[in-house]
Amino acid sequence: MKVGIVTLIAGYVFSQFYRAFLPVLSPALEAELGATPEILGRASGLWFLAFAAMQIPVGWALDHIGPRRTAALLLGVAGAGAGVFALAATPGHILWAMVLMGIGCSAVLMASYFIIAREFPARVFGTLAGVVIGVGSLGNIAGSLPMAWASEAFGWRATMWGLAVLTFAIAALIFFLVRDPAKPEGHAEAKGSLLTLLSIPALWLIFPLMFVNYAPSAGLRGAWTGPFLRDVYGLDADGIGMVTLAMGLAMILGNLSYGPLDRIFGTRKWAILAGNAGSAIAIFALWAFPSSGIVTVTALVAAAGFFGASFPLIMAHGRAYFPAHLTGRGVTLLNLIGISGVGLFQFASGWVYEGAAIAGDPVAGYRAVFLFFAVPVLIGGFVYLFSRDRVD
Repeated sequence: MKVGIVTLIAGYVFSQFYRAFLPVLSPALEAELGATPEILGRASGLWFLAFAAMQIPVGWALDHIGPRRTAALLLGVAGAGAGVFALAATPGHILWAMVLMGIGCSAVLMASYFIIAREFPARVFGTLAGVVIGVGSLGNIAGSLPMAWASEAFGWRATMWGLAVLTFAIAALIFFLVRDPAKPEGHAEAKGSLLTLLSIPALWLIFPLMFVNYAPSAGLRGAWTGPFLRDVYGLDADGIGMVTLAMGLAMILGNLSYGPLDRIFGTRKWAILAGNAGSAIAIFALWAFPSSGIVTVTALVAAAGFFGASFPLIMAHGRAYFPAHLTGRGVTLLNLIGISGVGLFQFASGWVYEGAAIAGDPVAGYRAVFLFFAVPVLIGGFVYLFSRDRVD
């Protein structure tokens, strides 16, 4: 079982990579293909929307088919998407490639969570969920400075071909090494569906924060940091890679830090609220002081990444209300809400940028994007304030 989880985490490394590598390639993609910041923002948004759209069928597949085949077959689709990206001749090809990669990466994290929920004590779910995301976020790191180095050394097309091959290899390992957990006693007779989960009142006060929590850090890391640093500070791929590397490291530390907080402080709710307040403050500071210098901006995007990493703890809060036989559909429902929020905000952020951009003022459009990400975190946190705390 542990070997299987390790291979799933390896697959999740690619999931993190494919959602985060676009900023580093933004100069090359604009020069070669005419892919503007707005197009790349939409491409990143489509990755998350495709990922989110798959969560309901993935949840059903986890409960009925098991994590082994579900994760392996879908990750193969991500490898195909990387191949399409390597062959891209127009910005439209980039959009389709990101859709395929989003579909292909949609199951690896939830397959890990499914096994953890079935095979490990409930009290350590938050900690282990944080470890999976924290270790898997090495893919986020690989999508920063290492991706910049690889694309400069081998070209971005050859690099993407190499990633396609590696993705297929991990998919094969998942198929042969992951072991499906035993079904809980009474699983065959147990009744319930997605509607059963939606009828749980406690979850409705968790949903809004889950919807907005991950959107700012994913949006900044996956789409907007690169163009912002290029247009406002004139950084090249190496400079962008250094800043996004700092943010990626902060996101890893955040995931690892959030995981055990419920056992340390005996609360999930207040740890989550405090962290999201920190995330909102960092993004509002970016909005207020976008030209404050590269060191300050790096610190602020890193803070947004660190404090915005409460996803696994929110997942643990919601999982505490799931019936055992609906574990797969429960974790994927929460993931659907979280990732669809990222996708919708990413997709819409391109329009926000276009509407606020002012000729001769490189900062105006980005300030609007920062505000667009920051305000919903406050709204989601306010609703979550009325939720019922629950620990295992």
